[in-house]
Amino acid sequence: MRLFVGLDLPWELRERLALLAGGIPGARWLPPENYHITLRFIGEVAAHQAEEIDLALATLRARGFSLSLTGVGTFEKAGRPVALWVGVERNAQLDLLQSKIETACQRSGLEPERRRFSPHVTLARLDNALGPKLVAYLQSNNLFRSEPVPVEHFTLFSSRLGKEASVYTAEVEYALA
Repeated sequence: MRLFVGLDLPWELRERLALLAGGIPGARWLPPENYHITLRFIGEVAAHQAEEIDLALATLRARGFSLSLTGVGTFEKAGRPVALWVGVERNAQLDLLQSKIETACQRSGLEPERRRFSPHVTLARLDNALGPKLVAYLQSNNLFRSEPVPVEHFTLFSSRLGKEASVYTAEVEYALA
């Protein structure tokens, strides 16, 4: 099973994000049903370890909060943009939730996450999307901002690779107080 822990987004926000798609040659736009905020990527695990992860996450206690999406940017590898994202405005409650999830995952036997937590919603994968079109896109959408969105739960998702895009399935939702 290929797993990750994330925050689902309300459909109205997904529709608004979908309006940002287009205008960059070489971009592979994700479908709106795949928009989410990853809190912890887990990867391939055996069924028994998935149960351990579920048990550890089920004991986690945290309060609900609100978050806003803001700005756009890219992730790069070897100086080339590989992903286009909408940022998540940082807040202490989001960081605390992510930290508790990381601790729960380690308690269930996972290795510590090596990458720094950088909350975002991936909009597109970029294949050779260089030059003025990408720069113009970033400049024209950099002031994007969403209304605050209530976060009342987090989700353990499974992921299956599909022909066009991965297929994400919500396996378990964990309520926040």
